[in-house]
Formats: sequence, C-alpha cells, structure tokens
Amino acid sequence: MRPIKLSSKNQIVLPKEAREAMHVKSGDELLVVVKGETTVIMPKPKNYVEALYGKSKGTYNENYLKDERDSW
Repeated sequence: MRPIKLSSKNQIVLPKEAREAMHVKSGDELLVVVKGETTVIMPKPKNYVEALYGKSKGTYNENYLKDERDSW
C-alpha cells in the first residue's frame, strides 16, 4: 500500500504499479465505485457484455428454472 495525495484541484496520480496492474494508460476511463466507506477504482470495461460473461456461473442449480416454473 502506498499513500497518495489529493491535489488542490482534487486530482490524484495513480502509482505506476496500480496502472500496470489494471492495464490502463493515459486517456483510459476508470470507474469509481463507492460502497459505504470503501471506494474502489477499476478500469471501465470496453465491453460490458464480455466483462460480465460467465460471472454468475454456478449461481443457480441446473433445476432452478424447472423448479421456478413448477412453483407457478
């Protein structure tokens, strides 16, 4: 962890290690997500569908849809 300062213009400089880890360069867009007292900075996906594809795999069991339909 490396502390950074907020400038008088409310700007920050991301350390080189952070830019390399996120694979971002000058001009790339970042997302800032605030959850309670935690703030997360991440690269903005170029394609949200590709970024989210497969993220919910395993969330529902194989009979989930059948069970839901049967409950109606």
